[in-house]
Amino acid sequence: MIRLGAGRLDRLVALGAHCDDIAIGAGGTLLALCRARPGLRVEALVLSGGGGEREREERAALAAFCPGADLRLTVLKLPDGRLPAHWDEAKSAVEELRERADPDLVLAPRADDAHQDHRGLAQLVTTAFRDHLVLGYEIVKWDGDLGRMTAYQPLAPETAEEKVRLLQEHYPSQRHRPWYDREAFLGLARIRGIECHARYAEAFAVTKLTLNLNPNLNPNPDLGD
Repeated sequence: MIRLGAGRLDRLVALGAHCDDIAIGAGGTLLALCRARPGLRVEALVLSGGGGEREREERAALAAFCPGADLRLTVLKLPDGRLPAHWDEAKSAVEELRERADPDLVLAPRADDAHQDHRGLAQLVTTAFRDHLVLGYEIVKWDGDLGRMTAYQPLAPETAEEKVRLLQEHYPSQRHRPWYDREAFLGLARIRGIECHARYAEAFAVTKLTLNLNPNLNPNPDLGD
């Protein structure tokens, strides 16, 4: 198993189509990153759920998932399940975020997600954040939709357990869903952990990644030193 470490990581952007997407897909990674880097700036954008119970849940949840971070969250009011019909509004929101944020890492849905809202947001992210490392998270749901992942963030057992606890605590509106339970979240984390020789992990899809294995190599030779 090849392990690559991150370099400078001061600013992170997290995007979700719905409230709870970010926490389900990358909640453990957020917990680990924010604890390792106090003061990390996290710019989060959620396209739907604004102005009601879902937004209140999301604000409390992300505050818990980003301990010690400089968290800035925007929750819009686009209708759930209708992202293709509101493409211009979603595109403008993602592009505005890109204009004010130059992150070291972007967390967003994976491009081949079965849900049209997740998939549409992933398409917008790849056009707006062209020169950034984008990790596409996965969201467990009723239709399965588990793919072949390419990058893993191992999670300590206590971090995996905390992620599940926070999901249950902060999103009571979702508890009625048949897949929204401890066994589903920890089960997927255990499978991804097996794949990367860890107890638990979150997995991500990476569309494009530039390596810098030689620190003496100028990555932009045409630009000079």
